[in-house]
Amino acid sequence: MSDILEIDNDGIEQVSLKQYAEKAYLDYSMYVILDRALPHVGDGLKPVQRRIVYAMSELGLKSSAKYKKSARTVGDVIGKFHPHGDSAAYEAMVLMAQDFSYRYPLVDGQGNWGSPDDPKSFAAMRYTESRLTAYADVLLAELGQGTVDWAPNFDGTMDEPRVLPAQVPNVLLNGTTGIAVGMATDVPPHNLREVVSAAIRLLEAPRSTAADLCEHVLAPDFPTEAEIITPREDILAMYETGRGSLRMRAVWERDGGDLVITALPYQVSGSRVLEQIAQQMQAKKLPMVADLRDESDHEDPTRLVIVPRSNRIDAEGLMNHLFATTDLERSYRVNLNMIGIDGRPGVKSLDKILREWLSFRTDTVRRRLEYRLERVLKRLHILEGYLIAFLNIDEVIHIIRTEDKPKPALMQRFGLSDPQAEAVLELKLRNLARLEEISIRGEQDELASERDELQKILGSAARLKTLIKNELLAVAEKYGDKRRSPLVQREEAKAFSELEMVSADPVTVVISEKGWIRGARGHDIDPASLSYKSGDSFKMAAHGRSNQPVVILDSTGRAYTVASHNLPSARGQGEPLTGRINPPSGATFEGLMMGREDQLFLLASDAGYGFVARLGDLQTKNRAGKAAISLPGGSRVLQPASISAVEGAWVAAASNEGRLLVFPLADLPQLARGKGNKIIGIPSARVLSRDEFVVGVQVITGQDSLVVEAGKRHIKLKFSELEHYRGERGRRGNKLPRGFQKVDTIRVER
Repeated sequence: MSDILEIDNDGIEQVSLKQYAEKAYLDYSMYVILDRALPHVGDGLKPVQRRIVYAMSELGLKSSAKYKKSARTVGDVIGKFHPHGDSAAYEAMVLMAQDFSYRYPLVDGQGNWGSPDDPKSFAAMRYTESRLTAYADVLLAELGQGTVDWAPNFDGTMDEPRVLPAQVPNVLLNGTTGIAVGMATDVPPHNLREVVSAAIRLLEAPRSTAADLCEHVLAPDFPTEAEIITPREDILAMYETGRGSLRMRAVWERDGGDLVITALPYQVSGSRVLEQIAQQMQAKKLPMVADLRDESDHEDPTRLVIVPRSNRIDAEGLMNHLFATTDLERSYRVNLNMIGIDGRPGVKSLDKILREWLSFRTDTVRRRLEYRLERVLKRLHILEGYLIAFLNIDEVIHIIRTEDKPKPALMQRFGLSDPQAEAVLELKLRNLARLEEISIRGEQDELASERDELQKILGSAARLKTLIKNELLAVAEKYGDKRRSPLVQREEAKAFSELEMVSADPVTVVISEKGWIRGARGHDIDPASLSYKSGDSFKMAAHGRSNQPVVILDSTGRAYTVASHNLPSARGQGEPLTGRINPPSGATFEGLMMGREDQLFLLASDAGYGFVARLGDLQTKNRAGKAAISLPGGSRVLQPASISAVEGAWVAAASNEGRLLVFPLADLPQLARGKGNKIIGIPSARVLSRDEFVVGVQVITGQDSLVVEAGKRHIKLKFSELEHYRGERGRRGNKLPRGFQKVDTIRVER
């Protein structure tokens, strides 16, 4: 602060608001990052979690102890180590007790500690009781053995550990989430056996990469049996960079005709999922679901039952829709951000995390061994003094009885050190009889053997590695379990489209001369007999299903798509098509099609050009439509002809001059859009002047008849009678019989 302070003539210290605010915010940021939100790579705990575990150990709440009121623990935590709100400390404690939140819980709770449906439904701390779990010993067992540094608590009245001497990489095992200033952390939980296996691999082969370690750590392992469906390459990239995302999907099975969900993704509420499905049912977006039930109990913690409306429902498709639209499938952010052994926060790859933890563990084990060696050496030194005292017990007693200051006398007479003399003087009379040479020498031999072993380990890096490895294996054997979250390859879930939700009822779509559209149930109606506005009349109609879209062609050759299930009823007069699409100004509607996406249609212009098109290629979500038919100068769009089958089909094209040409449909190309090939030969000049043009094209087969209409007259030609009009595509065709020199239209009767 001294470099930003100024002192005026009155001796008042002054500092600019900018400098003060900047320093205050930076101090706050560093506090939040280092002392609140991020875990330490050594023990994987945030400060509040570390203080809770330490306070409980100081209260004697080991896994074998009796439960104690949680309020007592929280009081010790906030009174001695963590001067924050009691609710914040208790919530952190609750999280460590929930087996559906922590992969390896640290707190063993008795009472209401929340549920997977509502993790925050736990009882107040005055009602619940708690103690540490057996797994917590992995963090605390070596605490009093000189393994870690200590620091004064917030008021300097006692010390607390800076970090706990974790025997396994707990930062990966239980994971954590936190939001600091300018950074956040999202570490997912992992399987103990997999992480220990990877740590041993790195211990034995220090140059192992993240990809090598991923042979052991397959993926995160959540405290739920839902599937991890993230591709293997994405998981590998996540471990190599320290950032990424995971997707989890619920597990389901068939039980008779019902669909039963047996496992939910991490931290997903079953009641919330049922609510999401029910909302879709109320909005009539799930007509294929008849009922929902929650049959979860103590034996089956997750059992959500979905009852389909019938056995014909596609169960896979329904579940894929629910995966895409509810929390039955969920994505989790991964950000391996933590405080390293250098005290700095950073995002770390898997190999860096384990490398830093092994460095921390090696230092911890070395300090533990050195601490024990020091204690052994001290005890051996004392035992040497005891042995001398035993061998000269009468003289020792005489010196103690006669000398005013027996300690210096003992040190001078027997060559004892100060600690040895002090230990001899502190012996109780009743222990003198037990100072037998055999027991002293036996303890000396045991401690000497332990001293030699400790010195060997401390003097050999290989022996130290072996010790760390064996201890890791012992912890994995004691606390390890099988993977809960299976890794499964699944296709991406896809929600039902709006059309897939609609029942496939027969419908007739009608468009009037002035461009009004409506839909009538069934195929047995007469569109011409419907009511039309004054000055309007029937123009064209198409039969289809209510779950099939309507494709409309305008006079410029553009195609538009309109849903058929929500068209106005045919009981009314419909609505303008321009309210649903945006055609060019002055354009009229000339073509109407319905069917499956793979349904084929013959598209043509009255200039005599056309091609075969797939209905799916003509569909578009764009209100302005898409280009479909390229029109030669002066030509117009003809009503498309439906094609039931290409093989054995023929094209019949008639001009207004009474010429008819029939040729194989296979002679025309299949295109997504374009002008097409010449169907019947009409000079372009005659089309431009409108002297001659095509009045209709139809696709016929051997069972069909072709009806030609001219004014009030019509002629019905069976397929066998069309032999005279057959020719090559693009020819002029032959003249129809007398009376049909001016043709109005042609149509097919089946």
